[in-house]
Amino acid sequence: MGLGGCEGRARADAAQSAARLLAAAEAGDRVAFEAEIDRPAVREDVRRQIVELARAEGLEVDGGPSDFALDRMIGPAAIRVVRADDGEPLAAQMKITGRDRACLPDENAKGRCLLSFRKREDGWRLVGMQAMDLTVEVAAVGD
Repeated sequence: MGLGGCEGRARADAAQSAARLLAAAEAGDRVAFEAEIDRPAVREDVRRQIVELARAEGLEVDGGPSDFALDRMIGPAAIRVVRADDGEPLAAQMKITGRDRACLPDENAKGRCLLSFRKREDGWRLVGMQAMDLTVEVAAVGD
């Protein structure tokens, strides 16, 4: 029962960070967005995805995209937030994937996360995101 309680609290805390991140994305608020991310971790996650995509297409690029190119891909404009029809709260959608990790799963691709969070000393931070066509469905506030 204690472990279940810890998982529930972790899920809620990660969901709060996700909600702040998504609100910043919706508002186009770069400062609030940056407060919720671990930029080096997100940069490496997006780089890995792009390198994998390139390899799947038969391209090999040493080192992958530059930090400059990646930083242009990581920002409020990269995340499209839409309202879900089912009204399921964000906390219910979050999945705990490890002692200090949480995931907002992609309902269209089993096992893939739209957004990945990791618990740091200062709270939960975004450490990974889907590199292309990132659309997150969330319930409207008050649903």
